[in-house]
Amino acid sequence: TGGTFYVLYGQTETSCLATFGPYNDRPGAAGRTLPLAEVRLVDDYDRPVPIGEVGEITMKGPMVFKGYWNLPEDNEYTFRNGWHHTGDLGRFDEEGFLWYAGRKPEKELIKPGGENVYPAEVEKTILEHPAVTETVVFGVPDPKWKEGIKAVCILKEGEQLQSRELIEFVGERIARYKKPQYVEFVDRFPRLDDGSPDRAKIKELYGGKQEGS
Repeated sequence: TGGTFYVLYGQTETSCLATFGPYNDRPGAAGRTLPLAEVRLVDDYDRPVPIGEVGEITMKGPMVFKGYWNLPEDNEYTFRNGWHHTGDLGRFDEEGFLWYAGRKPEKELIKPGGENVYPAEVEKTILEHPAVTETVVFGVPDPKWKEGIKAVCILKEGEQLQSRELIEFVGERIARYKKPQYVEFVDRFPRLDDGSPDRAKIKELYGGKQEGS
């Protein structure tokens, strides 16, 4: 009929759109970033990813809402570093088109004693320790909390660190119920094809019954 089909990406929290464009400009993509909007893709540690790599879609700008009503912890997590974290995955190509890559797995949420703990927040805090170069955090069975928090960490070359030291380090910086009960140090992680830690495999290897539990 001669009409033009447009595509977009957005959420209710972002007034429905942050990218927009004619479908025929790049079939399969979700358009380019709109004026006044900022869209950035980040890894599990909130670090920007290179063009072509998949990361979590984060946004800021006048179209982003102010926050969830009476949910301060959700707001603290969702609006980390001034960016709205959508929970969606995507990648940018060389010409600035956004390609949607699905929803970020929400199964990683840990609930010690019924509280909500996001692994990314714990991981970011652990990485503030000068001896740690990489970490993966996940839930494990725990007799007291039903689900405990475990951190598997790689130390920088030549560094030494005790589990208890790291646990207290985390507990001094975020809510104490978010600190890990278990810490294990390893030399290397199993990795995916893109070089990122294979979180599922790491949990499979280190997520069983914990010593002392």
